[in-house]
Amino acid sequence: MAISFKRDEPGSGPAGTAPAGGAGPSGDAAQGIAALQPMLLRLARLQLRNEAWAEDAVAETLLAAVEGLRTFDQRSQLRTWVVGILKHKIIDQFRRGSREVSLEAEEELRDGDDLGELFQADGHRVSQPSAWGDPEQSLARVEFFTVLQACLDQLPAPLARAFLLREWMDFTTADICKELQVTSTNCFVMLYRARMRLRECLETRWFAGDGSKDHG
Repeated sequence: MAISFKRDEPGSGPAGTAPAGGAGPSGDAAQGIAALQPMLLRLARLQLRNEAWAEDAVAETLLAAVEGLRTFDQRSQLRTWVVGILKHKIIDQFRRGSREVSLEAEEELRDGDDLGELFQADGHRVSQPSAWGDPEQSLARVEFFTVLQACLDQLPAPLARAFLLREWMDFTTADICKELQVTSTNCFVMLYRARMRLRECLETRWFAGDGSKDHG
């Protein structure tokens, strides 16, 4: 599902229709929204892990953004505003596909990796985590986020969804449980697995040895 935008002449369509008491939405703003589509699609794919759902969420986001231009506060960043709309559309997709999301979460909890293999009987790790050096310096590098996204891409869909709901969309544990239809205990397990897998991936692909230097 896709939406294409073109700049309409004044008065030729919704984007060119002037509201009462002022000028109509800017064609430049509509073009700016359309230009965000690739970024929005990457975010939606990362969160939803379902191509059809991601395309639907982005199409609905673009449409809602163009239709809502009249209420857009020009003091805000267009990108931030549109991403905020996308977040709501992603939740709508979760709810429409709630049964599938719930089944995937149950499968991950049943068949997921046993992270107990990382720890000894006394609770200590089998191998100590790699030193991360200066994490803030890594966060300042564009390359680090490329590696982070690659690590997120490797997460099973249920773990990625839980992690991003928590860290990107600022959901509470109760909200995550509601959207993924899992218990609070299972939610904690999923978040723990996601964070541990991300840590292992980042240690291997960025922080281990001279990995971060190789990307710098």
